Amino acid sequence: MIDLMTDKGDRLSELSKHQKLMLVFLRHFGCTFCRETLTDIQKRREEIESKGVRIVFVHMMPESYAEEIFKVYEMPDIDHISDPAKKLYTSFGLETGSINQVLGFKVWMRFFFAGLIKGHLVGPAKGDAYQMPGIFLYHNNKINKAYRHKFASDKPNYLELACLQASHA
Repeated sequence: MIDLMTDKGDRLSELSKHQKLMLVFLRHFGCTFCRETLTDIQKRREEIESKGVRIVFVHMMPESYAEEIFKVYEMPDIDHISDPAKKLYTSFGLETGSINQVLGFKVWMRFFFAGLIKGHLVGPAKGDAYQMPGIFLYHNNKINKAYRHKFASDKPNYLELACLQASHA
């Protein structure tokens, strides 16, 4: 596994020894579904953290840019890792999506709901627009649970992922 550092200077490997981490890999900050993810996690952050889980976002933008985005989503103190070379994405088995996975019919249907009805409109693709997202429960340098999106529009259950009962890695 690649061992990158958070914006606060903590090594991922060291953090994972002290508590369970929910690693949330984003596509790009202009992505409708990533914006929806940020909103959903912000709303459920307290519940997730009450399960002893520390949330760490992984993105492809410079830290300063990401910090401005996290302020907008009322999470200025959230841990995050800038990975523009996508080394951590690759290390966790997250691949580049096909045109169908990022722009197919199923994605457009969810975009209508998440983007237009719920207001998570699309913005500029800052990062790799074809990078697939994923969420991992990571502890003691091991993946205990994994959710690798089949489509960019997938909407996982974050609370379920925060519980360490069954492994889907």
